Amino acid sequence: MSEGSIAADELRLLIERIERLEEEKKAIADDVKDVYGEAKSRGYDTKTMRSIVRLRKMEKHVRDEAEALLETYKNALGLG
Repeated sequence: MSEGSIAADELRLLIERIERLEEEKKAIADDVKDVYGEAKSRGYDTKTMRSIVRLRKMEKHVRDEAEALLETYKNALGLG
């Protein structure tokens, strides 16, 4: 086998792995969408749930900083 052939095989395998992972990612995204749909049908506010999920992904100090900044802006605008 030549180096070009080996490189082409390796590239093909990498591309195929990416394609499989993209398929898995779509399946997971569909599952998440289904869970939000279930939550909505049970009366939960999915926009708020998405916000909570986003907050839980943050490190505590980043979340605290973001919340403090939001409070500062709200107070400045008379929303506090």
